[in-house]
Amino acid sequence: MTATFFIGDVAIDEYYATDRWPGPADKGFVRQMPAEMGGSIANAAVVHAALSGPTEFISLLNDSPLSQGLLADLRGNGVGVDHMLRDAALPESRNLIFLVGGEHVVLTVEMGEQPMWLPDETMAALRQPGFVYTTLYRARRLRHRLGTGDVLERADLLADLRRNGRRLVFDLDVGGCSDDDLPLLAGAEIVIFNETGFRASFGHDDICRIAPWMKAAGIAHVIRTIAAEGAEATDGQDFHRVAGYAVPVVDVTGAGDTFGGALVARLSGGQSFPDAMAFAVAAASRSVTVHGPRGGRASVAEVLAFRAANGR
Repeated sequence: MTATFFIGDVAIDEYYATDRWPGPADKGFVRQMPAEMGGSIANAAVVHAALSGPTEFISLLNDSPLSQGLLADLRGNGVGVDHMLRDAALPESRNLIFLVGGEHVVLTVEMGEQPMWLPDETMAALRQPGFVYTTLYRARRLRHRLGTGDVLERADLLADLRRNGRRLVFDLDVGGCSDDDLPLLAGAEIVIFNETGFRASFGHDDICRIAPWMKAAGIAHVIRTIAAEGAEATDGQDFHRVAGYAVPVVDVTGAGDTFGGALVARLSGGQSFPDAMAFAVAAASRSVTVHGPRGGRASVAEVLAFRAANGR
């Protein structure tokens, strides 16, 4: 079975809780909580590995003890790191997460936009049928030097992968996209927005209005996750919605990552898109009942048990 590749961030998540978020020139107190291994795309990879087959992760890290610990944690969760890239000049990969009022504020240490040079063996592995789950931030940085000396990069590199059977899944989260990103998104199998990212991209909340945009870019499916209300999707013609679950919220960090990792895991296993989406909503709803960015890590049986216990 061909591995699913996740290309993105991995970091240590340093947690703090506070009763209110201070404004400009204000002060406040926070309560320090245990740190967790996290990073949005790494979280999705861990969820995928727990539910499905071979999972590989690619990021760009320095060689510090923290980075070694991050890689060891991924390996311990069944995620392969044989294709990791290194740059000793990079800062430490950290997220500062503040829990307040049932929501979270995330501050990420800026890692820069250094090119991610993919060696021949990594490109050979990526040029196999299967899924690639990534972000625009990473896709813009991908490079590969051909034997001729020419450089394959960005949209051209992604097009090369698609021609070789890779199905691209973009997690756009809160950042959304602009018209300048269309060459990168062209031909994607799935583009996932949350509410904030969708509104930032299109200026409205109606997923049924974006069919012309999807057609122009050749995008097969767009998903809009809507927090506790679940998720909705379109293929440019049909509309599909899955309701969320009414559950006690412990920590929403990683819920979107859980949705994406679970969705791709079930699609990789041959489920239909509607069935995979329903499973992913259940997995994400279950994840918010557990503290930590990896709260969505679960077996298929555990997610199905959660669905049954909640009347689905």
